[in-house]
Amino acid sequence: MRIFSQQFHDSVGGTVTACAKSRKPRVRRTVPAAQAGLTLVEMIVVLAIIAIVAALIVPNVISRPDQARVTTAGTDIKSISAALKMYRLDNGDYPTTQQGLKALVERPGTPPVPSGWAPGGYLSDMPVDPWGNPYVYSSAGNGSFELKSLGKDGKPGGKGLDADIDGKRP
Repeated sequence: MRIFSQQFHDSVGGTVTACAKSRKPRVRRTVPAAQAGLTLVEMIVVLAIIAIVAALIVPNVISRPDQARVTTAGTDIKSISAALKMYRLDNGDYPTTQQGLKALVERPGTPPVPSGWAPGGYLSDMPVDPWGNPYVYSSAGNGSFELKSLGKDGKPGGKGLDADIDGKRP
């Protein structure tokens, strides 16, 4: 008994066996070199397009971090204001200016000591603005308060990024 393999063609005395005659030879199709893949010129064109798009977008993205900080400060002020309102609901009034925002993190020991202070507090830690400065809080004592960030420079007043941020919309 003879075993025929697809890789080898057995022949007996120079003649091809019947089994080998019945197989069709495999035809390998080759891809022309022009269609085989990307050429160096095509790769350079793609990289040039990416570089042009990046050159147009990067300046717009790089100038945004300071604007993002202003937006973050406004959002933080709204969150802190909501915590202050919860404090008022629990205790009848806002923390005094002397107690400050620390009253939202730990129970105040200075009078007036809050009677209904929430066990976990109202904020997890003392809030600071995106530039690392503390928020400025003052209580008017008549059921209102003022809360603001002093902006990038950390000083009252200013223009542009140095302007105070109070959470009010212009």
